[in-house]
Amino acid sequence: MAGDRCVACRKTSDIGAVGSEFAVARTTTGYVYLAECQYHRGYVDFIAKDCVRELHDLGPTRRAQHLEEMALVAEAVARAFRPVKLNVEALGNSVPHLHWHLIPRHADDPRPGGPVWEDPEFLAALRSGAARPTPDELTTRRAALLHALDDLGLPLERRYPDD
Repeated sequence: MAGDRCVACRKTSDIGAVGSEFAVARTTTGYVYLAECQYHRGYVDFIAKDCVRELHDLGPTRRAQHLEEMALVAEAVARAFRPVKLNVEALGNSVPHLHWHLIPRHADDPRPGGPVWEDPEFLAALRSGAARPTPDELTTRRAALLHALDDLGLPLERRYPDD
């Protein structure tokens, strides 16, 4: 997969461009983003730096490091947004670049017993660009997530929008 054609590689290389206001931090192995669709408050994507399709495509050392960072980002999401349950998924059917969906499921979740991908209202919000946070909500959510990442001691190479 050529990095210049990969949507995830373009997204992470274009931090500072339009739409990258959702970038939160860069770790050793990935990028932490608040999802543009915040239908599920605190929905975060963790995108691998390495342009690989599958977790097993990473070498053993890099894979272990990436999994540890992903687990800490997931814990930070749980601490920052206090969900009843946190869904952690690596799918890649649409974007074949290793990335994780960290989706907080709150008490007011309209479909708490099923996968988010079967919720037609969530899917409609994704397609339409609805459920975008206000600038104040984005600032508050970014700050909460960064605070939780700091509390967990995850080394951050960079914080966004700018260090």
